[in-house]
Amino acid sequence: MTDEPETERLRFRQFTQGDVEGYYEFFADPVTQMTHPADMNRGIVWREIAKILGHWKLRGFGLWALEDKASGLFAGYAGLWFPGDFEDVEVGYGLHPRFRGKGYAVEAATRARDYGFLERKFKRIVSYILPKNLQSIRVAEKLGAKPAGISNLQGKAHTVYLRQQPQ
Repeated sequence: MTDEPETERLRFRQFTQGDVEGYYEFFADPVTQMTHPADMNRGIVWREIAKILGHWKLRGFGLWALEDKASGLFAGYAGLWFPGDFEDVEVGYGLHPRFRGKGYAVEAATRARDYGFLERKFKRIVSYILPKNLQSIRVAEKLGAKPAGISNLQGKAHTVYLRQQPQ
């Protein structure tokens, strides 16, 4: 795999079997279900983790599990995502409910964005965000992203929030 970055409060690491329960709790949360599939079970979550690990194998980058340094608990995920049907590399992030509202999303997404620009040398990075996901829109805006159109992903219209490589 690749480097496992850190921030002041978060350790970025590869997903493991031990993350299934925390990732399942993320998907089981009603707030998460507004923007993610609501029919997740532990078997599907296990396959989602396998998909993330496969992305690392195919692309050489991907999403990390986030671990809270203070508690050692699964805090969510963040990283770069570029499956075959995406037009651009996306900075993705999601937080376990117990870590929301504390600035972790901005902290994690900023580190993932910087990894993409500074270490992977991408020229542009986007976030595909459903219009009703106001929390993610605020995070994208705090990272300097601007709306740059609409993309239809998996049958849903997502606003594309664009970040260009700093000059």
